[in-house]
Formats: sequence, C-alpha cells, structure tokens
Amino acid sequence: MGLVSRTLERVKPSPTMAITNKAREMKAAGFDVIGLGAGEPDFDTPDNIKQAGIDAITRGETKYTAVDGIPELKQAIVEKFARENGLDYKPAEITVGSGGKHVLYTRCWRPSTPATR
Repeated sequence: MGLVSRTLERVKPSPTMAITNKAREMKAAGFDVIGLGAGEPDFDTPDNIKQAGIDAITRGETKYTAVDGIPELKQAIVEKFARENGLDYKPAEITVGSGGKHVLYTRCWRPSTPATR
C-alpha cells in the first residue's frame, strides 16, 4: 500500500462536524439550538468583505496561493497585531487558513514544518 493510502487510513470523521450536523438537524426539527461545533459566525459576511472578494475575482486573483497565506495578507496581519494588540510577529510566524484543522495540519502535523510559538 502506498504512503498516501496509509496516511488516508488514519483520517477519521470529524467529531466537530458531527456535532455541527446534529445541531443543524435539531434546528430543522424545531429545537432552539445554539451550535458551538464548527465555530462559524452567526452573522452574514460584511458587505465590504464580500466586495473585496468580488474585486479580487474581477482582477483575476483566482489561482492557488501559498498554503499558509499570501505575503500581503500575512504582512497585514503582522501590522494589525502590532497596532491593535501590541504583539510583535514576523510574517513567517503567521499562517492563514480556511479553519483551525487546516492550520494545525499545515503548521504542526507535517514533520518538515518548523515549530511555531
């Protein structure tokens, strides 16, 4: 069996998504439920963020990016942390991802990834 197959055998269903799906089913059945599983916000994406996405698509920014985030975004996060939180990070210490599990896999699980603080 190849390396990918052995790796995929270790992947198990997400308990987080199971909880999220259960909450969704209960809501559909009429229960008053506050879902605390997946961590999605309970509000719509703000209009300025939607427009920024549309603008990026219009500019042709539709290709794959670096797994841990584009340099411009990482730099903006570094500046935000310094300005608003008094924190001093370097772009190499910032990871941008689609969710916590993705970031943990990208930064921590792969043996070739340097340790983070």
